[in-house]
Amino acid sequence: MTRAEIDVDDLLKIVLGLAVVWLLLEVLGTVLDLTFALLDALPTLIVVIIVVLIALRLADRI
Repeated sequence: MTRAEIDVDDLLKIVLGLAVVWLLLEVLGTVLDLTFALLDALPTLIVVIIVVLIALRLADRI
């Protein structure tokens, strides 16, 4: 089989498959970036929760 014998439909399927893989990798990268951003913010969120709980305790709201 030579290069000239490949159908256009087969080439389009290959290109479509590569585009889908590329999009999936982009989405996965974005999800991982968001996950690591949330994990980086986790200590700050814990401190904010602790401060709020202490303030509520001192105000006799808990």
